[in-house]
Amino acid sequence: MKELLRTGDHVRISWLAALLAGENIEAVVLDTHMNIAEGSISAIPRRIMVADEDYDAARRILAEAGEWDDDGDRDTLDKLLGGRVKLRQPAAGYRVAIDPVLLAASVPVAATGCLLDAGTGVGAAALCFARRVPGARVAGLELQPEFARLARENVALNDMDDRVSIVVGDILSPPPDLAPAAWDHVIANPPHLAVGRADPPPRAAKATAQVEIAATLADWVGYALRMVRPKGSVTFIHRADRLDELLALFHGRAGGIVVFPLWPKVGRAAKRVIVRARPDVGTPMRLAAGLVLHEEAGGYTADALAILRDGAALDL
Repeated sequence: MKELLRTGDHVRISWLAALLAGENIEAVVLDTHMNIAEGSISAIPRRIMVADEDYDAARRILAEAGEWDDDGDRDTLDKLLGGRVKLRQPAAGYRVAIDPVLLAASVPVAATGCLLDAGTGVGAAALCFARRVPGARVAGLELQPEFARLARENVALNDMDDRVSIVVGDILSPPPDLAPAAWDHVIANPPHLAVGRADPPPRAAKATAQVEIAATLADWVGYALRMVRPKGSVTFIHRADRLDELLALFHGRAGGIVVFPLWPKVGRAAKRVIVRARPDVGTPMRLAAGLVLHEEAGGYTADALAILRDGAALDL
């Protein structure tokens, strides 16, 4: 594990831990017993630790929250899947965490096929899927031109120009470049917050990525179902507290639904779920066992590392 920062302010520690947990990053606080021995007078600051794999993402999350001194106007070069995918992304603002990697790993695949990543951002999920399935054709649709530019750079950076394409466009007025009912798989990691449920982040790009400013969850589900071929798959990753909305939107329009919880630790409530649905399929809904992300002492579980670092598939 790596030390992220030190502080004796227990209120700040709680705030930072909650901030990181909201992005599926587990923070471990060390030296708590020493603070207690000193009467909690902050004589010995506590160390906030994160897994090595989470360090860069955690640092950026703190930076955009004003808790880290960093340059928010540059891009960084990061790596996913143990370095098999290189990713250029903004140093501050919306940053890729583990959600797109898990989403890409959850798609059932044959040797070939075509996948559409709706709201691709800088292309993380699209590129992770393409790396895992060398014969697949992949397209990413992105609303924000700056993210689309970075996604195209990332496609070239990973030598995937022949298999991965990036299209700028809005799901509310889809571009003609992407044909409906033509995709074996459609995936989405849409904005997780409905308008009015939280204050939007100060950076406009991150606000658009995280808050349903224009397109609602119903719009995202409707678009995905229009784009996928009959008996193909639509897969979303979303907040667990909006699972009821997501299932209601699929009801009567798709079957074979699988709900796959992502447990932060054993015994902890899930904060994220992966939901897969298949139009023109009548199989009853199934609740899967899910995946435990972190060990009790911190760090990823072996099963999570197999997916996040080694590129293993996530079996729904």
